[in-house]
Amino acid sequence: MAKTIHIAVVSSPGFSHLVPIIEFSKRLLKLHPNFHVTCIIPSLGSPPESSKAYLKTLPSNIHSIFLPPISKEQFPQELYVGLLIQLTVTLSLPSIHEALKSLSSKVRLTALVADAFAFQVLEFAKEFHALSYFYCPGSAMVLSLLLHLPKLDEEVSGEYKDLAEPIKLPGCVPLSGVDLPAPIQNRSSEAYKSFLERAKAMVIADGIIINTFLEMESGAIRALEEWGNRKIKLYPVGPITQKGSGNEADECLRWLDKQPNSSVLYVSFGSGGTLSQHQINELAWGLELSGQRFLWVLRAPNSSANAAYLEAAKEDPLEFLPRGFLVRTKEKGMVVASWAPQVEVLGHSSVGGFLSHCGWNSTLESVQEGVPLITWPLFAEQRMNAVMLADGLKVALRPTFNDDGIVEKEEIAKVINSLMEAEIGQGIRERMRTLRDSAANALKDGSSKQTLSHLTSQWENLSEN
Repeated sequence: MAKTIHIAVVSSPGFSHLVPIIEFSKRLLKLHPNFHVTCIIPSLGSPPESSKAYLKTLPSNIHSIFLPPISKEQFPQELYVGLLIQLTVTLSLPSIHEALKSLSSKVRLTALVADAFAFQVLEFAKEFHALSYFYCPGSAMVLSLLLHLPKLDEEVSGEYKDLAEPIKLPGCVPLSGVDLPAPIQNRSSEAYKSFLERAKAMVIADGIIINTFLEMESGAIRALEEWGNRKIKLYPVGPITQKGSGNEADECLRWLDKQPNSSVLYVSFGSGGTLSQHQINELAWGLELSGQRFLWVLRAPNSSANAAYLEAAKEDPLEFLPRGFLVRTKEKGMVVASWAPQVEVLGHSSVGGFLSHCGWNSTLESVQEGVPLITWPLFAEQRMNAVMLADGLKVALRPTFNDDGIVEKEEIAKVINSLMEAEIGQGIRERMRTLRDSAANALKDGSSKQTLSHLTSQWENLSEN
């Protein structure tokens, strides 16, 4: 019987941070049933019900530990969400250390894997004689930005958004300064300093596990492998996404069953994205003006794009739609409040496009199902993902925002019809199908499976010594 290999993973707060590192753990255990994973989870306030329900579905060889919650009251209300997550992990470090100490007193810990926001945790690895790894749930392009940030910080004066020339990260499509993540835009902020700290900490890890695959980001991955005289070991193991909920009885899926093949545009802004009331109105009118079929996951409006990231609104979102919209579009569209079974929706034969916030989880789910995209980034690294998808891979269209940051109804209708009906949309669809096939091959017997096998062989060898 194979020896049990014990791995500890540390998530950061928020359901969308928990899912990627747990799904990586599930992938690991599927290929190596003799591994055992302990997931340590810091939380801001009480753990969300979605996280608790999700963890109940896990196999017996994944054990989860919720740490004592950090109180929200001690933080300023206007604090940037990324910094809020970072500070929650920092305040949880004593509890994380205690959990690792307790675990290592019972078993031999082979490796410690930390979410990118939990980078400080890796300082504990040596104490417990474990190898240390970052788990990067985003793209190789975002990782490249993070690793090159200290150099950019030295070489660039002023704010990045004011740069006249694009930023050229090795192996990546050129980036306008305004497309960098919001916390990087204010170089005097605590959030920016936190990014710099994380970048410097990454190089001390034994490796970086990243949720992408060679065929999707070959240029960025190859450049990262050569970065700093091969200073880091990179392990692209994706695309790793959450499997469907098995909820085939959902009302929106029954509605999709009645629609023609590839005729429906799915509209969703992820687990945390919200729009302003003005933008909800324009999007509603744009969908109506396009004449296309649509399935829209709607949240209550908020002036902050990431308002629903850590806490859901209580209002009924459908009350914020323009008067008469649901009646006028009932033959063509369906609007659902707050949530839909996204994996099943994207895998449905009637779905022909996805208007997305370009969060990395949603991006990979769309790639795995071969669904072409309209990019609508809201926060975090989503603008970078949008650039890569539209300008690099050419599997998406980007609408134009006006000077007030609004996409107007005419522009919305135009870009929807371009994707769903025009020749340009057909080319995008074909490229996305090719990428879908590459993703499936990477996981089955190709690059990602081979990379994960190489990594786990190292862990097995270490545990035998």
